[in-house]
Amino acid sequence: MSSENEMAPGAAATAPVVNPISADESNFMAGLLAGVTAAVAGALVWAAITVTTKFQIGYMAVAVGFLVAWAVRKFGKGSTSAYGVLGGACALLGCLLGNLLSACGFLAASRSASVVDVTLQVLANPSLATKLMQATFSGMDVLFYAIAVYEGYKFARRPG
Repeated sequence: MSSENEMAPGAAATAPVVNPISADESNFMAGLLAGVTAAVAGALVWAAITVTTKFQIGYMAVAVGFLVAWAVRKFGKGSTSAYGVLGGACALLGCLLGNLLSACGFLAASRSASVVDVTLQVLANPSLATKLMQATFSGMDVLFYAIAVYEGYKFARRPG
């Protein structure tokens, strides 16, 4: 009598493939919402630290990349490359927004104006936002943005 668990002599043992998150459990919209929320939260923290210290720390981009990737992975629960692209795009959004909000904070301080008023004016005027980003852009930004995008892409997807 042989049971189901017994193997024929010479047969190779194969472990069943277990996918802890099925395709039915993944949720792209939840990943999108979580990624955008994490990008905005990371950008706000980035700007607050940068304006407070009066020094731009490139590692803030790395932190934003990790935060976004964690949020997309946790709430999206997806394993396809679409989740990686989402994580990378949200990481880039967080980096750009972090630099823009920092620039708004410095501009407000230089004019003794409200940070909220300056930020709303800049966000309402895309050409002004573009000029402000160009004026504050550094070559090192590209390196840290690239690292953040890579992190967002690589770590936003679940293995499988």
